[in-house]
Amino acid sequence: MSIETTAATTGQPRPGAFRRFLSNPLGAGSAIVLLAVIAVSVLAPWIAPHDPTTPALSQVNSTPNATYLLGGDSAGRDVLSRLIWGGRATLAGAVVVVVVAALVGIVTGLLAAYLGRWTDSLLTWVSETLLAIPSLIVLIALYGAIGPNVPVSMTVFGILISPFLYRLVRAMALEVKNEAYVEAAQVSGVSPLRIVFRHILVVIRGPIIVMLADITATAIGIQASLEFLGLGSVNSVTWGSMVQDAFIEIFRTPLSVVWPGLLLTLTVGSFALLGNAVRDALVPSATVYRKKRARAVSAPTAATGETGGEAATEPVADALLDVSGLTVAYPNGDGVRTVVDGVSFAVRRGEVLGLVGESGSGKSQCVFSVLGLLPPQAVVSADRIAFDGKRTTPDTLVGLRGRRIAYVPQEPMSNLDPLCTVGSQLTVPMRRVLGLSRAQARERALELLARVGIPEPERVFTLYPHQISGGMAQRVLIAGAVSTDPDLIVADEPTTALDVTVQADILDLLRDLRRERDMGLLLVTHNFGVVADICDRVVVMRGGTVVEHGDTPTLFADPQHDYTRELLDASLDEAEPRHYTSPVTQAEGVRS
Repeated sequence: MSIETTAATTGQPRPGAFRRFLSNPLGAGSAIVLLAVIAVSVLAPWIAPHDPTTPALSQVNSTPNATYLLGGDSAGRDVLSRLIWGGRATLAGAVVVVVVAALVGIVTGLLAAYLGRWTDSLLTWVSETLLAIPSLIVLIALYGAIGPNVPVSMTVFGILISPFLYRLVRAMALEVKNEAYVEAAQVSGVSPLRIVFRHILVVIRGPIIVMLADITATAIGIQASLEFLGLGSVNSVTWGSMVQDAFIEIFRTPLSVVWPGLLLTLTVGSFALLGNAVRDALVPSATVYRKKRARAVSAPTAATGETGGEAATEPVADALLDVSGLTVAYPNGDGVRTVVDGVSFAVRRGEVLGLVGESGSGKSQCVFSVLGLLPPQAVVSADRIAFDGKRTTPDTLVGLRGRRIAYVPQEPMSNLDPLCTVGSQLTVPMRRVLGLSRAQARERALELLARVGIPEPERVFTLYPHQISGGMAQRVLIAGAVSTDPDLIVADEPTTALDVTVQADILDLLRDLRRERDMGLLLVTHNFGVVADICDRVVVMRGGTVVEHGDTPTLFADPQHDYTRELLDASLDEAEPRHYTSPVTQAEGVRS
């Protein structure tokens, strides 16, 4: 059995969220209570023993008896029937609040986090303004203006309470937005709408469900409070109005206030427990995955101002990607901090260009600027950016992502959505970019999985990322990168998180795919062993600038810059000097 299949075949099956929910006594108990309350309320016309509005003089303030099992109220109406009917209006009002709050709070929170900039500022200002408004006073004033109108009042309350949901969604979405698998989805051509709702909203749904359950409980409590104050409709049977009637007669029939109060308490408490139980059942599917990976983030250092042998700034006629004078800077107090300063490089079709340097040298910032993955505050400029002979800009290059430019990231386990199957993450970009049907995309995905060396493609197609090994995950990402037939693949440290055996397999795979499809490959790495194995030309970066560039054999045989010699010496580890072997010669030697 190979190293890559071991993790997938020895792992235990992922327990279903529904099974986890049922195994939680509080969750199952609260669900049973709420289902019973909802069922009784819906079936009220058929199961209520009496008309809830018809009085009987003989039953005024009566104690429980054979006719009225829970007694009668101050008007001689059946308390049990009114409890059964009261759930309909009470729960309907809560549903209005939850639907309005969810539509307003979740949608605006996602938009603010994903779009940022002025959208975030405007929506946050509106949210803070709504939070400053006293909800109860507004509802009382609304009653005075339009009278008792539960749908309108609950709609207004849903809007007033939505900022709490907005703040929660925005904060969590901002964190998830920066996850590697979201960036990978952007590069693969997935639509922003699907990214927001499938890759962000699904991940943060646990806390949202808890808050929605709390909002439901709050809505029931607020509605009951208004009705207790006499602001409800006299023609509507609700639990709150029953509490008000019973409170007036509390000294004559103290038991009458217990029934609606107990039902309100039981329902509100069950909603709170249900939200937490659902959250606990949903979260493990993401948590199991997150524990399997550790993401290293290196902060870019400021440019030192050192100049070196920059690549030629004249247009490269046969270049697939031609970048000249690329500069990336970030606001820093009153000024800016430049992290990439005047970098130039070109990648030809069928060629592998290595972008080499230590952590913080600016190499990842260069490729992220080409991919359009830099944060909004980044200031990007260039003397020239051209793709396939046509001048373009960083903004227009974004339109080529997932179509003509593909991305293979580092840390493969971080770049697959933990809540989507492997098959889903492969087929969605193909259906969007290539216009394939679901069946065609599935067939193509299985072919690609087999091509990148994954055994049992049909089984792996149905697995989640935490059920496969790191090497298999990297192969899945490579399959996804080539699935839309790109002209250029940008690979950012694609072998960093893998052991040496799997590293060699991944490099062989990239080399073979490059040759088969005549693609250009921009390889970001700090490993000169990888450079010697696969790269045709090399650009060496330090402190945000290019210090040396050239073809790989020349650079290995006669490095000109001190920094390049330092990197080579560090890679050699006092061993005998290695000699560069061209990838073509190496492949021919293997075949012979």
